[in-house]
Amino acid sequence: MTGDGLGDIWVITEQRNGRTKAASYALISRAWKLADECQSRVATVCLSQGVEDAGQLAAYGADKVYLLDGPAPDGWNDDAYVKELVDLAGREKPGVILATSGSLGSSVIPRVAVALGTGVAANCISLDFDPQSRMLVQTRPAFGGTLMANMVFPKKRPQIATVRPHAFKKGEPNSARRGEMIRVDFDRQSVTAKTKLLNVVKDLTEKVRLDEAEIVVCGGRGLGKAENFGFVAELADVLGAALGTSRPPVDDGWITYAHQVGQTGKTVSPRLYIACGVAGAPQHLAGMQTSEIIVAINEDPKAPIFEVATYGIVGDLFKIVPLLTKKLREARG
Repeated sequence: MTGDGLGDIWVITEQRNGRTKAASYALISRAWKLADECQSRVATVCLSQGVEDAGQLAAYGADKVYLLDGPAPDGWNDDAYVKELVDLAGREKPGVILATSGSLGSSVIPRVAVALGTGVAANCISLDFDPQSRMLVQTRPAFGGTLMANMVFPKKRPQIATVRPHAFKKGEPNSARRGEMIRVDFDRQSVTAKTKLLNVVKDLTEKVRLDEAEIVVCGGRGLGKAENFGFVAELADVLGAALGTSRPPVDDGWITYAHQVGQTGKTVSPRLYIACGVAGAPQHLAGMQTSEIIVAINEDPKAPIFEVATYGIVGDLFKIVPLLTKKLREARG
């Protein structure tokens, strides 16, 4: 894709154990659609040359794949990543830089924006191309999720945004697509790191990572009290699923914030999402409505969650959830 639209659209990918995260693939899929609309190209930037699935990035829409020299073999190094990305952007002049709003988007991308003399729209949930202004329109929650703000950068380039993981669905790969693989060397000695990664501490209460789970079982205020989360936790355990929650139980202190799904929590996009006693407030729906299959269990037939549900069960969750758990456990021996 070539032309004078937004300029090349870059997606800075994130990896875990040498493989690209699903959220980065989803962002590449969205970037490819934007590039198609504005007659531009997509490039992905991997912060290591040892990415095992780098060849797959082209199948999802990358015209170019930059493989950086992995400036931190012994762990995360913000200073080196910033320097490398700034140098590369200064040479290649992208029109747009996108990244997920995780550790990379929070610690590295804002510093890249400052170094390049431009702004950054953080934690976006939507990206669109305005054909009249020929600019990227970035939508993000404001005032605690009560308002949606549309942001544009009319004068500064590149336009930079971080996007909530799973705000978009992962597209289907096309093996016929071919991308140019470009290895970029980096002089590690030219950067003096001001910080050092000492350790990565896992959340011991999180059996399955919520933001990467294939199945999520979510409990809402309909559970009535903290002790009743045991019902949905058992169902999640049988399914090998992550345990999620809407905002009210977190506000009431029933469960920790790490499990919250929604605009002010985590955005998820699993194959199966089971909502138990979740009413379906707009801020919660924004965090899970890209799920492939949504099953809602609620005694209120007018609950908003049923508007996005693939399957809805109207009834007492304290009867339905234990019965469902029992049947699944029997089926699995």
